[in-house]
Amino acid sequence: MKHTGRFGTYGGFYVPEVLMPALEELEDAFYRFYQDEQFSQELKQLLKSYAGRPTPLYYAKRFSEQVGFKVYLKREDLLHGGAHKMNNTLGQGLLAKYMGKSKLIAETGAGQHGLATAMVGSLFGFDTKVFMGSTDIVRQSVNVHKMKLCGAEVIEVEGGTGTLKDAINEALRYWTSTVSDTFYLFGSVCGPHPYPTIVREFQTCIGKETKAQCLEQLGRLPDLIVACVGGGSNAIGIFSSFIDDKDVRLIGVEAGGKGIKTREHAATLLKGKVGILHGAKSYLLQDEEGQIYETESVSAGLDYPGVGPEHCLLKDSGRAEYVAAEDTDVLDAFELLCKTEGILPALESSHALAYLRSQKGKLDGEAIVVVNLSGRGDKDVGIVEQCRPAG
Repeated sequence: MKHTGRFGTYGGFYVPEVLMPALEELEDAFYRFYQDEQFSQELKQLLKSYAGRPTPLYYAKRFSEQVGFKVYLKREDLLHGGAHKMNNTLGQGLLAKYMGKSKLIAETGAGQHGLATAMVGSLFGFDTKVFMGSTDIVRQSVNVHKMKLCGAEVIEVEGGTGTLKDAINEALRYWTSTVSDTFYLFGSVCGPHPYPTIVREFQTCIGKETKAQCLEQLGRLPDLIVACVGGGSNAIGIFSSFIDDKDVRLIGVEAGGKGIKTREHAATLLKGKVGILHGAKSYLLQDEEGQIYETESVSAGLDYPGVGPEHCLLKDSGRAEYVAAEDTDVLDAFELLCKTEGILPALESSHALAYLRSQKGKLDGEAIVVVNLSGRGDKDVGIVEQCRPAG
């Protein structure tokens, strides 16, 4: 059954008329192929043999001792490419192949979606372009180099703040003139319909695996599911299988930036107002005139002034709770997981870990919490070193 493109009053497609045929073509192809047996089997095999699914559910014993309750990590950081982004790029890349497209374009902030797209472009033989803000190119230089090694052209976007918002703007502009042979591989559960639905479906493997692993390893469902939220794909991916399980709390952790002085420039679901950005209606960080704020976060992947429409609905309905973690607490959580478990989390994922540290003494010692460790932190070591020099 086709999704309407609306999550309550959120979502939709507010785009130039020239893009409507491309979005309709994409929607038709997704519903034609997604449940096709050949497509499903090919994607299943790629997720297993290329991406490395299933990813483990790991009990972080020493980290748990530090926070005072039981913490399990859904290890998406072990996926090929180092993040959950590979789930979606494999799905959409395969869809582009079935649609007969010859070129891929993508946007990226932290570089993980861009890297995953570059890898999939290489895998399937696509000509690939990745749009990336100039600010993010500097702070995520390792991923930029990896993308180029995989044969992708990285296009620097200098307008605005040089971050994810601006990369999406430029990618959408480019797509308007190349829709006939180009597939826009969108990275999160944002953007115009049908992208929020498509990305959600390709990320549901996280939640399905987590639920089965909890029942097998723990004999019950967790008390809390916690995930960071920028655009929101990793959170929707793990939340998806637990939405109907009302006893499982769903916690999304946004970027709180440098603290109270910059709150209007961070934490979209906490501080945002409803508006339209990048073809969809959602909460946005904007002023009274509707101008988008320049966002602030130590994490490039959460440096975005909007959020996926399903998260907006989950917030309004009360099914999910949304909080914010400030940069200092995020860096503390990054260091704690490194020192207690020998695992380097992405700064995005470290927002979820920072929330756990804030719950010390508030949750029962027998409480079970699952964190979606959405990516690994190799890409962020330089940022952490700048913020907190070793020694």
